[in-house]
Amino acid sequence: MSSLQGVGIGRSIVVGPVLRMPDKLPEPATLSSTIGPDAEKERVTHALAGTAADIRGRGEKAGGKAQEVLEAQALMADDPTLRSDIDTRVEGGATAERAVFEAFAGFRDMLLGIGGYMAERATDLDDVSQRVIARLSGVAAPGVPESDTPFVLVARDLAPADTALLDLEKVLAVVTSEGGPTSHTAILAREKSIPAIVSAHGALDLTDGTVVIADASTGSITVDPTAEEISAAQAEAERRAARASVPVGPGALADGTPIPLLANLGSADGVEGAVKAGAEGVGLFRTEFLFLDAKAAPTVAQQYTHYSKLLRGFPGKKVVVRVLDAGADKPLSFLNDAPEENPALGLRGLRALRASEHILREQLTALARAQSESDADLWVMAPMVSTVEETRYFVALARELGIRTAGVMVEVPSSALLADRVLTEADFASIGTNDLTQYTLAADRLLGSVASFQDPWHPAVLRLIREVGRAGEALGKPVGICGEAAADPLLAVVLVGLGATSLSMSPAALGDVRAELLQHTREQAAALAEAALTAEDAAGARAAVRALLPA
Repeated sequence: MSSLQGVGIGRSIVVGPVLRMPDKLPEPATLSSTIGPDAEKERVTHALAGTAADIRGRGEKAGGKAQEVLEAQALMADDPTLRSDIDTRVEGGATAERAVFEAFAGFRDMLLGIGGYMAERATDLDDVSQRVIARLSGVAAPGVPESDTPFVLVARDLAPADTALLDLEKVLAVVTSEGGPTSHTAILAREKSIPAIVSAHGALDLTDGTVVIADASTGSITVDPTAEEISAAQAEAERRAARASVPVGPGALADGTPIPLLANLGSADGVEGAVKAGAEGVGLFRTEFLFLDAKAAPTVAQQYTHYSKLLRGFPGKKVVVRVLDAGADKPLSFLNDAPEENPALGLRGLRALRASEHILREQLTALARAQSESDADLWVMAPMVSTVEETRYFVALARELGIRTAGVMVEVPSSALLADRVLTEADFASIGTNDLTQYTLAADRLLGSVASFQDPWHPAVLRLIREVGRAGEALGKPVGICGEAAADPLLAVVLVGLGATSLSMSPAALGDVRAELLQHTREQAAALAEAALTAEDAAGARAAVRALLPA
């Protein structure tokens, strides 16, 4: 018996045989076309269109966040710049297969060089390339294997198109050797409530049919377990299922302390699902979807329509909206698309909005109008705030334009370390643990090569969160968590112990977090937080907290 370790997504523990994802298609041979450029271009046209239609069909079938991700992926097959590059290569004598491979590979390398949000698209681009080449070659595209019996899927990483349509009756869990807790695999697995373990080094050495115990709560994979270990795992799975069957209701600790559980949403279309899952409001509404595919900034009237729909879905409830979080790592031609050496540290978030203040003013104006016609409790926050001066600027502008409650996101260490001064100016703070972890550990959260550093359990990150929690308590200001860390049930308890007053997450995670909070009092949460802070690394923090839990 041996074991592997990764980063777990979810709380489930499963037992089952491994089935590996097939390897990628081989690189097309460098051959000259025998049918001529015009015929090759026609083949490309049909292959690109067919691939885009297939991906969009998968998105429509999956719905929700998956559809958003897949629509963005389908747009890659329609990209005119890529098509132009392919045509140039075909005119130079290449086959359609080779031209597609080279054009997509070149574009992928460019995205990786840009880094940040754009680097995240590289894996998606590889998947589209494989699907187009498979269609040109008349073979099946690499994808999730089929099986008559349930299995644990093992892969290097999963493309969004594969994750979105996983058969929940067959796929017991997903294990990947790459990716991190904020990768598409992790996010979509969490949304679909599929237990997953990502960044599990050595996973690709597992062979088909090998029985494993995959424990998403600890990120551990037990290989070839004994009969006793299998029996214990199955019993533990039943216990966890029983604990998770908590009726939908307000979030609270075992002593009755209320901890509002809110939803992270990327579009107003997610309102119904969030309400059904028991969200007590919205802790993070990302407004980027209105801007990223636009040629020009949406008008005040266009924005107002979307914000009104969102607020109508939560009458009398808190709705926290983040103004546009874009810039160098999410280039927008009408905001800032200038190349930067290190876009993660460049003109992004509030910095980009200040450089084009009219866009920020219009967004705040639209939000204020929606607020005036709704009985929802609208809170508005600025992303990537790093100084007290930036806080003062945003809050003053928001007030000028009619926003009643204005706050900031704490995503960089400077704002956490100065939280007492930041919260003197702001009405509230919301901690974005994804970026806070990235900047604290100096590890790009979108790069698989440093995924092991992207762990919000790290004591350095927890110390910064404690600084914000203490400042909020001293000043009587709310401190929420809206990063992926809030969706980790046990870490959610630790975050409350550090001073978080609310937690916001993917709606699919609300049930598990609600159930876990009910197992601990405020005093116990504080004790768990202190234990985590004594550790030297993320693994040690997890172990220290688990050591205090009842057997």
